[in-house]
Amino acid sequence: MAMVVVLLAMVAAAAVGGLALAVWWAAEVIWFRPRRLERALMAQGLIGSRYQFPFGDLKKHRELVVEASHKPIPLSHRIIPRAVPHLIHNWELCGGKNKMSFFWFGSLVRVVAKDPEVIKDVLCSKHSHIEKPKVNHFIGKLVTGLLGYNGEKWANHKKIVNPAFRVEKLKRMMPAFLVSCDELINRLEDLTKCSRKCELNVWPEFQNFAADVISRTAFGSSYKEGRQIFELQKEQSNLVIHAMQTSYFPGFSLLPTKRNRRINEIYREVAALLTSIIESRERAISNGEACPDDLLGLLMESNQKQAHENEENPKAVMLTMQEVIEECKLFYFAGQETTAVLLTWTMVVLSMHQNWQDKAREEVLQGFGQNKPNFEDYII
Repeated sequence: MAMVVVLLAMVAAAAVGGLALAVWWAAEVIWFRPRRLERALMAQGLIGSRYQFPFGDLKKHRELVVEASHKPIPLSHRIIPRAVPHLIHNWELCGGKNKMSFFWFGSLVRVVAKDPEVIKDVLCSKHSHIEKPKVNHFIGKLVTGLLGYNGEKWANHKKIVNPAFRVEKLKRMMPAFLVSCDELINRLEDLTKCSRKCELNVWPEFQNFAADVISRTAFGSSYKEGRQIFELQKEQSNLVIHAMQTSYFPGFSLLPTKRNRRINEIYREVAALLTSIIESRERAISNGEACPDDLLGLLMESNQKQAHENEENPKAVMLTMQEVIEECKLFYFAGQETTAVLLTWTMVVLSMHQNWQDKAREEVLQGFGQNKPNFEDYII
């Protein structure tokens, strides 16, 4: 009996100790460390907002973003007030003249430098190395890959990924680009053929187009699975953005809420789809089949080449299955939204300057006439 009492007392003491440690860690992360950083920055002459427990400036920033998004977009190249209204707010709060200021992203401080000389000194300094911040738990469920690595791991991944984006490799993907372009043009012609004038929302069209191009160029013959991955990643992106805007407490991402469970489900589904595609490619390569010209094929080819160049310890330089999966997810994350935004803004600018449309049309007709582009003749 006494032994049981002693054992229970030890378990209770361990539980109390663990709870106390967790409380201390939470207090350190969301109170003591931010206050120390605030005092240190102000002592160096930086001006910024006071730390507000536990949200920092996130609530105010969200209000500013919502307010900006409800206003009409002006036909102007001054996009900063629309894109990052919280930075404008920070500059105004700090008087607009201070070249260094700071604000709070939850319990994390963000320093804003406006002096070109300071920026140059930070980026070009040989006495220090600025590492990427640790990837947020939610961001890690969406994408990591090369985007989140530092040091030797970043250099090794970059060496393996780079060959897939060389000009001679990209030229081999031009037929896939052409197929997607043809489908987009045919779809737009169908939408506009009933009337000479109509209003067309190009944003969803370019979103689908960018996803289509990436699915073809990333996975080639596995195009349908690629589109499925895109739809899952799109849903994941929306969930992660919403989670980061509403979750402020340490450990919140680990709670089994409906949204967190869905984020984990999508993470596993995408990993399973990519694993199936990659394993299928590995079996084909082991059977002597040629590696396809899509991004996944080029990545696997470069990965194998890196292993052959380091025969003594190939596993030390090769990407693991999980790392290949993360690089594939990065293809989507880095390429789809940026391409869609660029094309949409191009349409906006061409609408603002209609004489540019005439010049662009003349240039295309001069180069290709009524023929489809022949990339071997015109792309260097």
